[in-house]
Order: sequence, then structure tokens, then C-alpha cells
Amino acid sequence: MTTMLGDNNFDIIIIGGGIVGLGAAYKLQKAFPTFKVLVLEKEDTLAAHQTGHNSGVIHSGIYYKPGSYKAKNCKTGRLELVEFCKEHKIAHDICGKVIVATEEWELPQLEKIYNHGIQNETEGIEKIGPDRIKEVEPYCTGIAGLWVPCTGIVHFVGVTQKMAELIQGINPLSKVLTGYEVKDIENDNNQKIVITNKGKFTGKKLVFCAGLQADRLAKKDGVEDLDMQIVGFRGDYYELTDEAKHKVKNLIYPVPNPQFPFLGVHFTRMWNGDIECGPNAVFTFKREGYGKLDFDLKDTSQALSFKGTWNLLFDNFGFAVNEYKRAFSKKLFHKQLQRLIPALQITDLKPGRAGVRAMALKPDGKMIDDFKIEYKDNSLHVLNAPSPAATAALAIGEEVRMMAQQHFNL
Repeated sequence: MTTMLGDNNFDIIIIGGGIVGLGAAYKLQKAFPTFKVLVLEKEDTLAAHQTGHNSGVIHSGIYYKPGSYKAKNCKTGRLELVEFCKEHKIAHDICGKVIVATEEWELPQLEKIYNHGIQNETEGIEKIGPDRIKEVEPYCTGIAGLWVPCTGIVHFVGVTQKMAELIQGINPLSKVLTGYEVKDIENDNNQKIVITNKGKFTGKKLVFCAGLQADRLAKKDGVEDLDMQIVGFRGDYYELTDEAKHKVKNLIYPVPNPQFPFLGVHFTRMWNGDIECGPNAVFTFKREGYGKLDFDLKDTSQALSFKGTWNLLFDNFGFAVNEYKRAFSKKLFHKQLQRLIPALQITDLKPGRAGVRAMALKPDGKMIDDFKIEYKDNSLHVLNAPSPAATAALAIGEEVRMMAQQHFNL
């Protein structure tokens, strides 16, 4: 994927080689098979950041506000994703999950989630009691729960790689290049010149799906009036030891606290059989830093000079402190997990991986909760694609295709 091109002129250039970028490129290539499409990814492999570091869950869409882009695209994307995986033999399993309430104060929120699921037409959801929880997950304890049978697990990296393969199968002149970092964007009459670390490419239209770098690349492309900034939040995971894997059959989630923009630590069976526990959510001092002590001066200074970061941290001070404590304390992390599985022993846990979530914040510290896609001249920017973006990637790609076709007069 890293060979230089003899002809560096393309009809559409997609910047970002995660699952959203490849979803957009795949949908555009299918709709316009004669177009030369180029995907540029700065890392040496596709899906190197959010796509390859998420929990691998095919989300049902039960959580999201009815009528939102998230709700609509999650279900549409989920159904298409499952068919895609079946057709191309990509590892996945529609295993279902339980959302479990362990305390009385969680019951109204559990009811709200159920109602969202009904409005979002989430297939097969049902309210369940303690006995049914035990039937589904024998080691889990709760006072009430929801059974969500259409939730699943998948190898998102495999999906991304398959879309790259299909793009080049549709048009051999199209390219998916890794190791090409976009340094700047220039205008040349009605075309865009994309300057990378390995040369220049000319594109009639650009589509940006840059995840953790979305705001920075938008500014390089001349988008001056951004009302948001990307701030990174790292999520740490533990894994269950081989001896403890029998304590989780599939997926176990808590009832999320509505005051905080995260789903809470949960148990996830991965496509390869591993069981992950987490994540927490802590401010990271490096946008693409997966270690607890990773630091980047540019990332940190930019985040801490943005008032939205401070507003978010002040508004959620207690939550932030507790998350940081858990990040450095296996004992506290274990205690949180025991709310769902009381029989879990601290020796059942071993260190796992980490991921970084691109959180789009407004200056007042409020999170932009829904997908945010905008266009400027000959460019289209996916500025915010939080979870469930991986599940919804094919649906987001279709949204991008429709917007591009309309705004670019394709």
C-alpha cells in the first residue's frame, strides 16, 4: 500500500484511513466506479487509532436520542455491517448483551433507555429481572436489566481492510496509501493540492475523516469558524485471565450515569475470544497517546488553552478525579467491576490495552453528542464521529456519499 503513484491526480481524495474514512471511500467508489479515489492514512497500517482501539462492539442503537443521526445511522449501519461481514466472511457474532441495574436509583434511567430503544425500533429488546440476568450471565448480579439481542461483536480492523481491498477491486486506478501524512492543503483554481510527507496529490474534491486530527486538518483546509475543538480522552482496559474468562459469556453493561458522557466500565467478549473490562475515561496529554504517562507539548497546550476543556473538567470535577484514581489503581478499577460481577477477583484481571476517544467540545464545555458533517467549497469534513461511528460506518459513508453528490454536483 505504500508505493508511489505515477499519476497523482484523483477525482476524490479521502484523508483518514479509519473505518469511517474507508466507509466513505467505499460508498463513493461504488456509486462512481470510474472515479479515481485516493485514501491517505498517515500511519503504517489502516485503522490504527480509534477503529483499532475500540471495544469491537456492534452497537444496537438503544442509547441514542430518537431522531438523532446517531440513532438513525446506528441501526442502518448495523444492519448493513452485519450483511457485509456475512458476505465477506469477517469475524463477528450477534451474541446480545445485558444492561444491568444494581441499585434502585438506576431504574428510572434503565426505563429511559428502554423507551429510547422502543422509539429507535431496536429489535428484540426486553425488560428482564434477576433470574433472567443470571440465565444470560451466570456470574452477573442485578436487580433489573435489559436484554438487547441484536448487539454483537466484530473485527472492525478486518472490516476496514476489506473495504480498502474492495475499493481497489472496483477501480484498479484507485489507491489506498498508508504512511502518507497530510501536512498542508493548497488551492489551485478549482482543485485541491494535498501536500504529504511523501509528495503532492491533486484532487478535484476532498473528504476529511481524520478522527483525532479532524479539527486541525479542517483549519489547514481553511475552515476558520470552527465552533469546536477535539480533546482526547484515554480509556484503559483490563483483560480477564484465561482462568476467569468463564465468568463472562458475552457483553455486560452497567446503566450509564446520565450526568456523564460515557457508558461506564463494562465487560466485552472480543471477536478473538478475549474478555475486556473497561474502559475508564481520563483526559490525555497526547491525542494519540495510549500510555498512562504519554505526553505531547502541542496537544497538551492546545487542549489546556481551550476554555471548553476547563469547563468540561470543572463541570465534572468529581467524576474526573475518580476516573484518574481508577487509571492508576487496579484495586479501584476492580471494585467498580464488582458491581456487576461480585465474584470477580482482583487476580482475575491483567493489564489490557487502551484507546483514545476524540471528543468534540464546544467552548462552554458541552460535548457535541451527534455526528457532525460539514462542507466548505470542494471539501467535506466529518468533524465529529463518536461511538457508534464504527458500527455506523457504512451508513455514515452513505451520508457522505449523498452530501458529496449534492454539494459537489457529482
